[in-house]
Amino acid sequence: MKRIITATVQDHGGVLNRITGMLNKRQFNIESISVGASETEGISKMTFVVEISDSQKLEQLTKQLNKQIDVLKVSDITDKAMVARELALIKVMGTGHTRSEIQGIITPFRASVIDVSKDSMTIQVTGRPDKVDALIALLRPYGIKELTKTGVTAFLRGQQPENVTEINTMIN
Repeated sequence: MKRIITATVQDHGGVLNRITGMLNKRQFNIESISVGASETEGISKMTFVVEISDSQKLEQLTKQLNKQIDVLKVSDITDKAMVARELALIKVMGTGHTRSEIQGIITPFRASVIDVSKDSMTIQVTGRPDKVDALIALLRPYGIKELTKTGVTAFLRGQQPENVTEINTMIN
């Protein structure tokens, strides 16, 4: 099962290399990894998508990550309320009437054309990974010349009020 793991780490040289090396050594397959600055200077956030077969392996993964000296916090957010997004750039063959067909396909996905040449179009799409994959599948028949994806980046949703009393308290 795919798991989305987030790690808050100190922003030092070699941290990404040490963490991915540890995962590789223990034979965890990283499907995607996204790393970037956080709201705090000197702290970065990593988001891993990994295939893990059972809860024992998941526990091993989180314990091994927590042992890393630069890791401050590790969370498995797969089953929690979260916001997850991915970015894809897709270069599709497109000339003449196929360009308007492609435009019709990408519009419901809120994707946009960011570059056009004589024989191709480059499309940018962001969203949940399943949305990005669905658009890619629809564009394949037109001939994908080039494709790149960022991998998933995610974090937990904000605290949601559970009842009307909490909502009124937040408003007042």
